[in-house]
Amino acid sequence: MQIRFLGAAREVTGSCFLVETGRARFLVDCGMHQGGRESAAKNRAFPAFDPGALDFALVTHAHLDHCGLLPVLAARAPALPVFATGATADLLPLMLLDSAHIQAREKERALRHRIPAPAPLYTAADVERATRQVRGMAYHAEFRPHPDAAVRFLDAGHILGSAIAEVRLREGGRERRLVFSGDLGQPARPVVRDPETVEFADFLVIESTYGDRLHKSMDETVAELVAAVRETLDARRGNLVVPAFALGRAQELLVLLFELCERGVLQGLNVFVDSPLALQATQVTLSHLESLDPAVARFAAALRRRRLPYGLHFTHSPEESMAINKIRSGAVIIAASGMCEAGRIRHHLRHNLGREECAILFTGFQAGGTLGRRLVDGVRSVRLFGETVPVRASIHTLGGLSAHADQRALLAWLGGFRRPPARSFVVHGEEAASLAFAAAVASRPGWSVDVPRPGEPVTL
Repeated sequence: MQIRFLGAAREVTGSCFLVETGRARFLVDCGMHQGGRESAAKNRAFPAFDPGALDFALVTHAHLDHCGLLPVLAARAPALPVFATGATADLLPLMLLDSAHIQAREKERALRHRIPAPAPLYTAADVERATRQVRGMAYHAEFRPHPDAAVRFLDAGHILGSAIAEVRLREGGRERRLVFSGDLGQPARPVVRDPETVEFADFLVIESTYGDRLHKSMDETVAELVAAVRETLDARRGNLVVPAFALGRAQELLVLLFELCERGVLQGLNVFVDSPLALQATQVTLSHLESLDPAVARFAAALRRRRLPYGLHFTHSPEESMAINKIRSGAVIIAASGMCEAGRIRHHLRHNLGREECAILFTGFQAGGTLGRRLVDGVRSVRLFGETVPVRASIHTLGGLSAHADQRALLAWLGGFRRPPARSFVVHGEEAASLAFAAAVASRPGWSVDVPRPGEPVTL
């Protein structure tokens, strides 16, 4: 048996792992590389294997760094069955269509400015064909995508539908259990439930996005959020711009602001969600209340009765989006993308970054090479739409609201195993984070840990 680490090896994005036995061949995740100068080339080079030889594929959740190249894969393997949780199957068309539309707009913009640009990786038609190959499965329900493989999904507590993939593989008369953590969530966060524990694995592949650091407590994080809102809207009379992933973080923020306003901690908020994708993702989220925290049901009921304790406005058209830029103060503007690499957030940054009364609030991980990372790192100016925009707005980071488990939570999750796996592989983290987390795991008795290199094949 062999695993090839085709992505998210000593880097955060591009999750993709190829597993091969004598008779079975399957893929876990099919993620897009995001941020950095090499991302486009890496995405163009996909796949570095024969898709036609695959028996099936698993997708752990609907963030693009785990599913964004699925249409490319499906175009070369049109009969390939792809398995995900039911909620992820509902979300994939939204996420992938949005990705296709962004690529098309970028190509059109390049043509208008006579800038050389490659064709989009895929189109809306490619997405439609690909998502027809996806089969939604219930949590805990075992299914057999191959005579030698039995799979079940457990709740990873990261975003709606996120899954830990547990695969039992038979080879040469032996059965061995592989566990892929996907992205694990931080316990006690809004919207999603805590990650489920796993007791047994022969081989484990685990993420390490925040493997070298700890998040602030939820109480500290909420206090920072409240302070950022009050300082920006009340004291400085500016706008608070929040780059947020349309799936996951946008819904978390809406529920958290709902709870704060419900308790009277914040008052008189005027919240704009400038992302058609976030609206669609919110609608899908509210259709899966059975797998979410009770606070989401209260939010859904208040939204349905139009009795929210704050003003909430979802924008649809480009004209509605542009109208927000005329608001000079008092607005909380939530827009995608979360790392500021594309989408409407870039327009709001253009209109607010240069204003010292405004603030930018980051609530999630910013991968190296992204605009969001440069702003967090303190860059003094940025280029947006061909203009140099000075950074005069204050920059806030709420690491404690991350959907990724920190080192303490990751180690606690590993504590659920009754005995250490024979081998564990640390992935989905920048190199320093992965190495630091691997060292922390290896210090525990009985744990054998590797940090694979990109493309590295490992024989189990």
